[in-house]
Amino acid sequence: MSKILIIEDDLSIGEMMSIYLYEDGYEVKRAENGRQGETLFREFQPDMIVLDLMLPDVDGIQLCTMFRQTSHIPILMVSAKNEVSDRVKGLQTGADDYLCKPFSMRELSARIQALLRRSNTFTPQAPSSSDTVIHAMINLDVEKRCLFVAGKSIDTTFSEFEIMKLFWQNQGRVYSREELLNRVRGFDSHVTERAIDVHIANLRKKIEDDPKEPKHIKTVWGVGYKFLLL
Repeated sequence: MSKILIIEDDLSIGEMMSIYLYEDGYEVKRAENGRQGETLFREFQPDMIVLDLMLPDVDGIQLCTMFRQTSHIPILMVSAKNEVSDRVKGLQTGADDYLCKPFSMRELSARIQALLRRSNTFTPQAPSSSDTVIHAMINLDVEKRCLFVAGKSIDTTFSEFEIMKLFWQNQGRVYSREELLNRVRGFDSHVTERAIDVHIANLRKKIEDDPKEPKHIKTVWGVGYKFLLL
C-alpha cells in the first residue's frame, strides 16, 4: 500500500482528498501547514507528496526545494495559481506535476497513479503467496490487495476490494446490500446502500466478459448478491 502525504491548509479540500485517496486504497496522512508537513515527512516516510503551493507558514516552493534535497519521491503540487509562470516555477523547483484548483478527485487520483508508476513506487506483482486465490482468468492476492483478470492487474477502490475479498472467501453465499454496507462502512462512512450497487456495477465492469450478463457476480433478486467462480 503506497503512502501519501497531503500538505494542505484548506480543511475541506484536505479532508476531501484524504477520504478519496483512502478509499482508493492508499495510506494517507495530512498536514495543515508546512512545519507539520516537515515533521510527517520524516516520521511517515511517504511514497509521494501532494503539496499545496500556498501555505500559512512556509512557502510551498521553499518546502518543495527542501524535500528535493533529501528525497526523490514524486511531488504533486496543487494551487489556485494557474499562471504559466507559477507552474513553471513549481516544476523547476522539483515538483513532478502541477494541478490547478479546482480539480476533480478523479483527476487527482489519476495523476497520483501515473506519478507512482513512473517512479516505480507502485509496482503490482503477479500473485504468488499462499494467500492468493487462483482461477484460470481471475486471481485475487489478498496479502498484496491486488486483483488480476487474465493476468492483468486491475485497479480497485478500497471498498471494491473489500467486497471482492468477502465474495472470494465466501463463494456462493448470498449477501444483502446491508451486509455488504456493514463490511465497508468501517472504511468509508459515506457509503450508502445505493453506493453498494455502484460498487457492484464497477466490479462487474472489471471482471466480467459481459457486465450486462454477469457470470460471476450474480444478482439474487429481492435479496442481494453472490459470487460464483464457475
